[in-house]
Amino acid sequence: MAKTIIEKVWNDHIVHEEQKKPDLLYIDLHLIHEVTSPQAFEGLRLKNRKVRRPDLSFATMDHNVPTKNREVIKDPVSQQQMNTLADNCKEFGIPLAHMHHPDQGIVHVIGPELGLTQPGKTIVCGDSHTSTHGAFGALAFGIGTSEVEHVLSTQTLWQSKPKTMEIKVEGELGFGVTAKDVILAIISKFGVDAGTGYIVEYTGDAIRKMSMEERMTVCNMSIEAGARAGLISPDEKTAEFLKNRAHVPAEQYEELKKKWLSYASEEGAVYDRTLTIHTDEIEPFVTWGTNPSMGSGISASVPRSEDFAQPAKQEELKQALEYMDLSEGMPITDIEIQHVFIGSCTNSRIGDLRAAAKVIEGKKVHENVTAIVVPGSFTVKMKAEEEGLDQVFKDAGFEWRESGCSMCLAMNDDIVPAGERCASTSNRNFEGRQGAGSRTHLVSPAMAAAAAVEGKFTDVRKLQVHA
Repeated sequence: MAKTIIEKVWNDHIVHEEQKKPDLLYIDLHLIHEVTSPQAFEGLRLKNRKVRRPDLSFATMDHNVPTKNREVIKDPVSQQQMNTLADNCKEFGIPLAHMHHPDQGIVHVIGPELGLTQPGKTIVCGDSHTSTHGAFGALAFGIGTSEVEHVLSTQTLWQSKPKTMEIKVEGELGFGVTAKDVILAIISKFGVDAGTGYIVEYTGDAIRKMSMEERMTVCNMSIEAGARAGLISPDEKTAEFLKNRAHVPAEQYEELKKKWLSYASEEGAVYDRTLTIHTDEIEPFVTWGTNPSMGSGISASVPRSEDFAQPAKQEELKQALEYMDLSEGMPITDIEIQHVFIGSCTNSRIGDLRAAAKVIEGKKVHENVTAIVVPGSFTVKMKAEEEGLDQVFKDAGFEWRESGCSMCLAMNDDIVPAGERCASTSNRNFEGRQGAGSRTHLVSPAMAAAAAVEGKFTDVRKLQVHA
């Protein structure tokens, strides 16, 4: 029978299996950061264990690093977590891209950058958005701290095999519509629990035409649809992206490429469930509520209670709008914002910064808006500065920062004050995600730039010029 990439990768990594029990999977790459690893390393010490394969582990500092001034860390817990990671990596022999290292960056940005992420690999990290790496045809998912310890000590992990789901994106993306709009539209249409119990493969012409960076954006938010992981079958574009990367041996490239491409889902492969969305349904998106499914196209309005038949959904709407201080039926374009954040593991790569810079160039940030750009890695920052993108942002009135997770989860001074709104390119708009009482609206980099100019949400296509 024809097989999906999900089945191929899973079956290739089974170390031990028994009927009606989880499988023991071999893990090819363990990515580590400073927040979810301290207890795991301490567990190793208490049990007098070593790290099984330090060469298959890679650590970086990303969540706690200051983006305004690397030398000023006001939060003692942040400082302690970073110091602890440095000590742990030194003791157990794990490579570390520390705060001042040229490879430093958000873990889900640097994995692909360095070529650590490759098709057919199993990849884990103590971070929800590990599914980002699935864009390369890797089976990548987040794990808890106890599982981090298990992988460190055994290089394996017990996992129950989820069902398979295909999300098909048919058609061609319209002018001004981005990968972020695609994944927000998918979650809006099918809900935050649509993928629960599944690993998702994204297929269709729209997906195949996306760049690798765009595919990473889509896979990044798979967890927001409830999926265990999300991936895309590798193709020539995947292989080309990985060519000449630091961790891809040049002399083995052709052999590796052949292996990578062999993981692609086969014609006629059957999924447990298939969902379909057409690009005609997708326009630039803005979330108005308190989870990623609560979003609408820019031409729409905030929903009304009568739009939902179920009382539970009506109550959910009421609570979300109360927190967000929005009215039923309010046009999305009437929502004013005070902050713009361009960054996070969803949208902080060079392509994202180019897209935002193209919108902002020659314009000014609205007088009521504070806007920051936080590159996803030191490499992205250097590339952007080589291209002059930093100057475009600074001339417009943006703050140009150092790389890190930053305002995505309200770290250090990068916080949205209570009661104020942020147009954010991140992945979560939960209550208080960007600071206690803050209100987050998820958008693409281009839409964030447009909001920065106008001081409210606007259809970015009005500010763009057809190529």
